[in-house]
Amino acid sequence: MTTAAALSAAEPSFPDPQSLPVHTALPDPLVLTDGQPVTTREAWSEKRAPELRALFQHYEYGAFPPPAKVMAKVLREDKAALGGKATLREITLSLSQPEGTEIHLLLVTPNDAKKPSPVFLGLNFNGNHALLPDPQIFVPPTWKSHKGQTLEQSRGSEFDTWAVDQTIARGYALATFWNSEVVPDDKDAAEAMLKKFRPSGSAERGPSDTATIAAWAWCLSRAVDYLVTDPTIDARRIAVVGHSRNGKTALVAAAFDDRIALAVPSQAGCGGTAPCRVSEELAKEGPNGRPTVETVRQINKSFPHWFCGNFKAFNDEPARLPFDQHELIALCAPRPVFLSCATEDVWANPSGQFEMLRAADPVYKLVAGDGLGATQMPEVSKPLPSRLGYYIRPGKHSMTRSDWAVWLDYADKWLRP
Repeated sequence: MTTAAALSAAEPSFPDPQSLPVHTALPDPLVLTDGQPVTTREAWSEKRAPELRALFQHYEYGAFPPPAKVMAKVLREDKAALGGKATLREITLSLSQPEGTEIHLLLVTPNDAKKPSPVFLGLNFNGNHALLPDPQIFVPPTWKSHKGQTLEQSRGSEFDTWAVDQTIARGYALATFWNSEVVPDDKDAAEAMLKKFRPSGSAERGPSDTATIAAWAWCLSRAVDYLVTDPTIDARRIAVVGHSRNGKTALVAAAFDDRIALAVPSQAGCGGTAPCRVSEELAKEGPNGRPTVETVRQINKSFPHWFCGNFKAFNDEPARLPFDQHELIALCAPRPVFLSCATEDVWANPSGQFEMLRAADPVYKLVAGDGLGATQMPEVSKPLPSRLGYYIRPGKHSMTRSDWAVWLDYADKWLRP
């Protein structure tokens, strides 16, 4: 089994970013860096996939830490959650490293399940307590609202965003934790925590040291470590979900951990499901100082803690990257990946995301025998439920109950027992 933690054991040497050749076209996912073609499933899994994972770590996300031992303790159990339809458990996952690290996992499972349930696992933005109006849900002492709400105002404020009741009614469990609990989503506070992920403990983050999205994805894998042991969860049917930066993280986690059976990155955009290479027209900054779509330069400027130092070397020349995001999607093969977009979220580059699926399609055809099954974007509000799936709805950058209804339909198709 390939997991994220096992992939940085024998990191090869890499060229300096500035010495990499410029390739304006998307790199071919089925060609090794030495130019040899990849023509078999074995060559993909044994040669190309490990090579790509190493490249993504070195040049974009930073190194994945080694595995950590996970000790689980159930803090609270409520068998009458959601009006008696679900059991809610709050579980503390204590990690052996970084020292003192804890994840507070909220796990909600359907009470009428006759066998272990499939589960959606994802990071949340505002704390577990925002998902349900339950006054007893634990709030970490480091919590602070990003919406200007008081703690009490934030309780249950994202009930519709996460649609937990809908997920339970469809027979799925939900597992989630706050993304900032381990590594804060703040450029200064993040650096202080990321230091603990470096074996050297050096004060300054090196060019390929662990960055925030890699750390979050690594934490999702630690949650998977627990979920595969939980008797209420079907370990073969773990889906990972996330919106925006959490969508980037969900895709990274799936690409680096094959225990994850399905991925739903929602409006993940640059550094996730949209290409790093964009046209000059889309990358040109307008009167407001912003390009039409988010670019490598823009995302590194706004969120320097998300990606490793090497990624910043591609701000002006993303065409020097030896990969693009279609190859991150391809690393999930043969597992289903469903990209979810919105018409008004132009910043996340919905059409570019579809192009990433098209470019990953040859890998899926080689590994799984099928993939996208389309050459053009589907109509608005008409999901393309293929193994490489795509959905675009009217609306803005958000996660909604209607999204969840479509995602659950997709999971019904691909996470059959």
